[in-house]
Amino acid sequence: MSELKKENIKQEVFDLYDDYAHNRIDRREFAQQLSTYAVGGLTVASLMSFLMPDYKGNIQVKADDPRLKTETVTYQSPKGGGSIKAQLAMPADAKKKLGGIIVVHENRGLNPYIADVGRRAALAGFVSIAPDALTPLGGYPGNDDEGRALQSKRNRDEMLEDFIAAYDFLKTNNNCNGKIGVVGFCFGGWISNMMAVRIPGLAAAVPFYGGQPTAEDVPKINAPLLLHYGELDTRVNEGWPAYEAALKKNNKVYQAYMYPNANHGFHNDTTPRYDKAAAELAWKRTIDFFSQKLA
Repeated sequence: MSELKKENIKQEVFDLYDDYAHNRIDRREFAQQLSTYAVGGLTVASLMSFLMPDYKGNIQVKADDPRLKTETVTYQSPKGGGSIKAQLAMPADAKKKLGGIIVVHENRGLNPYIADVGRRAALAGFVSIAPDALTPLGGYPGNDDEGRALQSKRNRDEMLEDFIAAYDFLKTNNNCNGKIGVVGFCFGGWISNMMAVRIPGLAAAVPFYGGQPTAEDVPKINAPLLLHYGELDTRVNEGWPAYEAALKKNNKVYQAYMYPNANHGFHNDTTPRYDKAAAELAWKRTIDFFSQKLA
């Protein structure tokens, strides 16, 4: 990892990475535009290396953690991608049925960070399932660039069906008490919002910096919402005022937090966009929320 420090990088560089990470520019254009900021001994290569995720040193709960029972399962998504693989995790010493949490990945498949988040949720006392919407295309390919390319080939509404099917799968799991929530990040934040729209029995939804449903869809939401946004994430935040207005108009139950000076992706501890204080506070709020709604 480069010795660069987050505080020495201009916000425009993080905004540029956001464009790249969401397929608004390709790798070549990303490198070309980064060259503007490669000054004072910095190189384009060092900037790119600094911005890319580091999965080796940032896993909080390992896949073989003895405190958990973690396995790969397969379930059917009749309206989506057919057979979907997922990580299923729960406390190894569970003595009772537990609330269920669906963990929804970003726009690059079930990468190590999201799988880790699934295990964190299990360690907090839940049955978690973290599906890989790239399963029909072979699954997460081992790096995020290829993962984004693969995910762009899938229809997002079909992927929504894959995650709705995960809800149905958890409903019948013998270790789940039938109360199920969803937490998702980026693309997964949009999925979380849309699952609240689509699933009348959803017990809770926690979108992290997720795209918002239309005002016409808001009346269909029954689940209480906990929404997390980063102050510097202007692209996603543009849709929040209209969403909040619709939530208020329809008397929906929600809590929303805007984290100061935090970027899109601030919860992802494998990239320099990570904001430790904001991420830890948002995750504590998330677990507390699920503890209340899924008991």
